[in-house]
Amino acid sequence: MTDTNVSTAAQAPSKKDDISHRLYEDVLALLLGTMVVSLGVTLYSESVLVTGSTAGAALLIEHATGLSFGLIFFVINLPFYWLAFKRMGIAFTLKTFIAVGLVSVFSKLTPMLVDFQMLNPVYAAISGGALMGIGLLMLFRHRAGLGGINILALYLQEHFGIRAGYFQLAVDMVILVIAFLTLPFDKVLLSILGAVVLNLIIALNHRPGRYLAAR
Repeated sequence: MTDTNVSTAAQAPSKKDDISHRLYEDVLALLLGTMVVSLGVTLYSESVLVTGSTAGAALLIEHATGLSFGLIFFVINLPFYWLAFKRMGIAFTLKTFIAVGLVSVFSKLTPMLVDFQMLNPVYAAISGGALMGIGLLMLFRHRAGLGGINILALYLQEHFGIRAGYFQLAVDMVILVIAFLTLPFDKVLLSILGAVVLNLIIALNHRPGRYLAAR
């Protein structure tokens, strides 16, 4: 290799450097992604719909047993956070903890800032599912999630090529089928519609190798 080639190689940034996210990009993605998710959650809450993932499972167990939702949700997520730390790395785990905390805060603030005098439940199911899907997509592309099934879905996609959206959709369908035992029929149907919208957005836009940012 000549001196010119050495100089050029030294000056040229690596491919990884080109596609890595900067800190401020991660911060903005965490803030905006969780805000979008929280708005979708508010639409669901106002229309008495149910979501999937571990949050939906915890709600179903709470209805059936009377145990505290917070305790159930914490216990259900423990093995997934362990998986995140062991298999996805400390950076992913920390981002996920931050994202979960932000959604908790924004979900309490959003109803204070937005007042729905009239909200069509079909619109809420479709728009709420779309908003949550878009918000999760932003988090996924910056290597973050919202705990639970999100972590397992990302792990399976990165290591086995299983689409995160399709896997999460399958899990959500199981949870929503069980919800037929505790919720009105029409609410569950609308919740299923929202789950399909949410997970299709992720499945169609978050494919292995399509988005190249390294971290």
